[in-house]
Amino acid sequence: MTRSALLVTHTGRRQSTQHARAVARDLIQAGFEVRVIAAEVADLDLPAGVTPVDDPAAAEGVEIVFALGGDGTFLRAAELARPVKAPLLGINLGKVGFLAEAEISDLDQTVRDIISGSYTVDERLTLDVRAEYDGRLIADSWALNEVSVEKGQRAQMLELLVDVDGRPLSRYGCDGVVCATPTGSTAYAFSAGGPVVWPEVEALLLVPISAHALFSKPLVTAPTSTLMLTVDPYTSFAVMCCDGRRTWDLPPGATVTVQRGDLPVRLVRLAPRPFTDTLVAKFALPVDGWRGNRR
Repeated sequence: MTRSALLVTHTGRRQSTQHARAVARDLIQAGFEVRVIAAEVADLDLPAGVTPVDDPAAAEGVEIVFALGGDGTFLRAAELARPVKAPLLGINLGKVGFLAEAEISDLDQTVRDIISGSYTVDERLTLDVRAEYDGRLIADSWALNEVSVEKGQRAQMLELLVDVDGRPLSRYGCDGVVCATPTGSTAYAFSAGGPVVWPEVEALLLVPISAHALFSKPLVTAPTSTLMLTVDPYTSFAVMCCDGRRTWDLPPGATVTVQRGDLPVRLVRLAPRPFTDTLVAKFALPVDGWRGNRR
């Protein structure tokens, strides 16, 4: 039976295309069918034997999806991998690359591990989101990192009513609210002042952005919770964004419902690594403290 892989690459960087060619060559030599998004083929100059495929079924039936780039490339690849439950491997060619499993310096060994089958697969919690207005569906989408609802006009504060599990929690005058997963706790939610949550924790996060309120602390709710954000009918319009990739305008009076996603994202793991080590490495944390080790 032929093994297959899909390559998703940041085509705007020459370094990325060079590494994509190397990965494709090694996989083809190992007997893999290598697929590439048809619209990207011309930019990659890949070796003979690569199969161009069209969205959205590009990852249908593949053993693994490679995402070569930064977190943006990873999230784009997740959109293809999630519906067909394909494992996703991130190789960081960007700056932080928090979602990536491997660094570019480990590329050759990473490909060898995939070829030999020396990897495991974890599942990451996702979010399902629906936006409605006056009985009309505006958006039906999902997110791996976060769903944000933010003000649509820079000079005007947004008024949002937040409900948790069908009960009103608070009305915020704010720049917006972020609903995040543990995976997304190190992304936008972190920048907005939310906590870092270990990926193994099953929970949903709710983080107000620049809220003008006495109670505006980030909240960690149960994974079974339903979060509802209502754009006040007398405020300005809002903008909803999923993973920084898919956006919709929300009129005053619109509601956004966020719940745990029905489908997780399946991530490739090459070797056991404590999340603490990842946190220290990605954020360059001073393990001995800012004042140094005095022992």
